Amino acid sequence: MAKALRSTRVLTPAGLGPACVIVDGERISAVRAWDDPPPDAELTDFGDAILMPGLVDTHVHINEPGRTEWEGFETATHAAAAGGVTTLVDMPLNCVPETIDVPALEAKRAAAKGKTWVDWAAWGGLVHGMARGNADAIEPLARAGAAGFKCFLIHTGIDGFACVDEGDLRLALERLRGTGLPLLAHAELSGPVDGAPKKLNADGANWRRYSTYLASRPDAAEVDAIALLIRLAEEFRTQIHIVHLSSAQALPLLNDARDRGVPITVETCAHYLWFAAEEIPDGATELKCAPPIRDAANREHLWRALELGEIDMVATDHSPCPPEMKRREEGRFGQAWGGIASLGLALPVIWTGMQHRGIPIDRLANWMATAPAWLAGLAGRKGTIALSADADVVVFDPDAAWTVTPADLHFRHKLSPYLGAILRGRVRETWLRGECIYRDSKFSGAARGKEQVRS
Repeated sequence: MAKALRSTRVLTPAGLGPACVIVDGERISAVRAWDDPPPDAELTDFGDAILMPGLVDTHVHINEPGRTEWEGFETATHAAAAGGVTTLVDMPLNCVPETIDVPALEAKRAAAKGKTWVDWAAWGGLVHGMARGNADAIEPLARAGAAGFKCFLIHTGIDGFACVDEGDLRLALERLRGTGLPLLAHAELSGPVDGAPKKLNADGANWRRYSTYLASRPDAAEVDAIALLIRLAEEFRTQIHIVHLSSAQALPLLNDARDRGVPITVETCAHYLWFAAEEIPDGATELKCAPPIRDAANREHLWRALELGEIDMVATDHSPCPPEMKRREEGRFGQAWGGIASLGLALPVIWTGMQHRGIPIDRLANWMATAPAWLAGLAGRKGTIALSADADVVVFDPDAAWTVTPADLHFRHKLSPYLGAILRGRVRETWLRGECIYRDSKFSGAARGKEQVRS
């Protein structure tokens, strides 16, 4: 029997308004007028709750196989479902083996089997020394279903995932040219970073202060890296995507490049839009990430760029680790592992920030669903409430006010800098391909997520 999901506020490509979403099996078969449900359909009326497309998060470190004690498919996808995220794309570097060849991708698929509550896909990895091995894996990984390729321009902290140089990038872009697959880049160059800690230590810096860590990773590291990537994207006419943009100083370069038709896109993350460097307490190492969180003025520049369409999308960069690796006892930012745990919280975090700035909710769907689905090669199937799309639907109460507690964190370790945050908006239900998998803080059914391969 078909299902009819209706509300006075449904977020479709046409905007926010009354509608009735008809679901046949796993797909949306029609979007009809609010008062025109099929007579033989099972009708659920959600009143004035917002029905929006399931979110797509293209920047998540699931870490399985190999580092499941950090995170894993089961816990990560539980957290996603609770936050209205119906598709995750997993980063290739914190698992063991790293996803830099087809056997490693197959190991990831085996690890995910029977554990995923939402759908998922995988980025392949691009690492240094490609002429000695990884270059030959690019085309096989593409054929095997990798959504694209991720690289770092600075040391990763993971020995098996070496950062690339310009020679590596050129070889990779030559092989990616014409495939339609994007190259994702952590855009920091080591030059501006390498000398900073030595100078800071010589000056007697206090590494419990966030300002010291911020000074150790200057804006120039991002700006210089992005300038290099723009030049290569323009030369090779191959899409490059800048992950987790932190520095607003890079925006003029990106805007100019896109005005020239350079195939380059950019994301920022919820934590860069929520936190500000000057507000971070001493020793709060749960807020360490790279690139770093910058000041409040920078944050407002990022929000403005989102509004203007200069930033394409918002991701989480959910990157957890065991709590002891955050070294809270010492509280020294130079010693702590970097990464912010946030999966499942991004929707209310971003909506709260939008309300403070008077931004209408209809912008959310593009930033957190439609544009990320396009990046992952899932446009038309994911991230939209439209004919023939997967019936991934979030029932969202935009007016609910709540405070984040450990009970609200469904990922593996209950450590997040968002603990104690006062948010607006709460996910009431999450539907994956026509079935409700989360309702009122409870998970329903069974793990039924599956891998998604580019269209």
